Amino acid sequence: MPNTENTTPGADFLKSLGFPTLDVHESFTHFDFTTPGRRVLVIGPMGSGKTEFAARVWRDAAVARKKSDRVKAMTSTGLLDRRNIFFIRSGIDGGRFSEYPDDALPYRSGYVRCGGNIARINDSFGFEEVLRDNPEVGTFIIDEASFFDERLAYVARNYAIEKGCMFVFPTLILNFRREFFNSTARLMLDIATDVIPLTAYCEHPDCMASAFYTYRYYQVGEDECPALYFDPLIVVGGDRVKNSDLEPNYAARCEEHHFLPGKEYTFFTLKPLGEEAGRGNPAPLRNELAALLEKPEKSQLFDNLSRRYGDTEDAAIYLNSMKPSHIAEKALSYLFCEQNLLGESLLVRMVTDLRLDTAYLEKVLLENRHPVSFSQPYLL
Repeated sequence: MPNTENTTPGADFLKSLGFPTLDVHESFTHFDFTTPGRRVLVIGPMGSGKTEFAARVWRDAAVARKKSDRVKAMTSTGLLDRRNIFFIRSGIDGGRFSEYPDDALPYRSGYVRCGGNIARINDSFGFEEVLRDNPEVGTFIIDEASFFDERLAYVARNYAIEKGCMFVFPTLILNFRREFFNSTARLMLDIATDVIPLTAYCEHPDCMASAFYTYRYYQVGEDECPALYFDPLIVVGGDRVKNSDLEPNYAARCEEHHFLPGKEYTFFTLKPLGEEAGRGNPAPLRNELAALLEKPEKSQLFDNLSRRYGDTEDAAIYLNSMKPSHIAEKALSYLFCEQNLLGESLLVRMVTDLRLDTAYLEKVLLENRHPVSFSQPYLL
């Protein structure tokens, strides 16, 4: 007979209380502030509890600070004490949780107050300033680290090794396309000493599977409209559900219910059009953008989606992806920001020629770190 006796931690304790042999699963344990230099990566889709995990770390630190000087010796390296925590958020992320106090570490079901131990930064240089200004802080929580430039990963690693500081990174590693969010996300995995994956229930109403992916969609009336593959990588906004063809919503979804239309079109059609435009022939790209803007049903995108999904069970929801506004602006932003196929002057010329929404484009380009002002004079 094989040995089926449970040997997981806690089994002996339960057995001593008279419980039968059962499976004992690890629950959330109190955070370890004694080990120096850790870089803890907390990953999972939106809604999986990454920031709530960070709030638990904050609360554990408050309990640990009440301990004796003997404990302080265990949690300190030089001046810094890893029980002292500082929370860092992105400067471009001001729209999320706007109803909470400025010093809040907010998550979807509550928040904790950070007092003076909170800052917003725009890049890794601002991160270094926070580190220099807080020499007694031993643990930094950097929310959504993938929003920052890749240099931040190595600033954190070097500081952790040299000073014994600890970093907690509750962040998305995969974007709504189910790809690495960016090069920063890849480097976060490279420098991490601990990775804690979190999941959520799939938020599709007919599903109870575990969700590993973040799904982006627009709610247009009663219709769920999946974001197209070339939707802007970063869209900053709040966490409330919005009925809007302009501002997206997010949900945790399993693979079956994570709809992602337009990927084939992006690489078979949109990107080649951008490459041709970059080589000096912008007319085919302009024609496709004009169709997306004025007669979407005449576009190559609509033709691609109809042929690819028209006979499938989920055809309606895939075709709903054409309902949100600004598809032409999104396509142009993708070619400029992410593929670097269009120069700024060509971008401005197309935007002006097609009379696209410059306010929307300026916001998207700024959030995706390619700011362009369409009010500046250009030689067209």
